[in-house]
Amino acid sequence: MTETYTDSHLRGILTRTRRIAVVGMSLNEVRPSYYVARYLRLKGFEVFPVNPGHAGKTVFGATVRASLCEVAELDGAVDMVDIFRRPEHVPPIVEEALEVFPDLKTIWMQIGVVNEEAAAMARARGVDVVMNRCPKIEYQRLFGELRMGGFNTGVISSKL
Repeated sequence: MTETYTDSHLRGILTRTRRIAVVGMSLNEVRPSYYVARYLRLKGFEVFPVNPGHAGKTVFGATVRASLCEVAELDGAVDMVDIFRRPEHVPPIVEEALEVFPDLKTIWMQIGVVNEEAAAMARARGVDVVMNRCPKIEYQRLFGELRMGGFNTGVISSKL
């Protein structure tokens, strides 16, 4: 993948986004999907965890949903779908997101997740796509929470 994203583009996405469905959310506190979702929630984003293996459980006050369809039915529309799944699992997730969220603005694929087919599908519907990036890292970088030497604490950790 040779895509690059300007800071202004990423900042625009993160500024307009309020509601995020996190697909592949783990309830294990040391997993990236857990601490990224937790961080985003602490920053004021409304986070909807999606994982069929944990459906019905509660994490940071939100009920884990089995699917994006369930999020749409029970919680309403989201602005962004943040995907923590292997690349080969991404196309059906994007198909479902485009079907159940007609006004979806962004598909975000986490670090290590790149699927050109799914990206093309989303872009064809006018949805912004970010691949191989983390919204937590980008938020920290773009809104002054990262320093040149690393995180403000000087220690990279899953704990906040």
